[in-house]
Amino acid sequence: MAEARVGNRRVLTGTVISDAMDKTVVVEVVSVKSHPVYKKRFRTTKKYYVHDEENLCGVGDRITIAETRPLSKTKRWRVLDVVERAR
Repeated sequence: MAEARVGNRRVLTGTVISDAMDKTVVVEVVSVKSHPVYKKRFRTTKKYYVHDEENLCGVGDRITIAETRPLSKTKRWRVLDVVERAR
């Protein structure tokens, strides 16, 4: 997973793990990091609350998200597009 940018905003790709809320999905982004001393690579996961205006996303979908202004107490991301639908 590589972090990209649109203008000066971060763009990430992740998997929807919850769509129980209205107009909000929880997305899990997995990244691979390297230990600063031992150089062993390990996976880290982070959860983001993402604004989904049309409630398009379902659990298991791979989506692209972009940073945006604060939309609520926890939401700072919005859905750009659905990369792959869940089977």
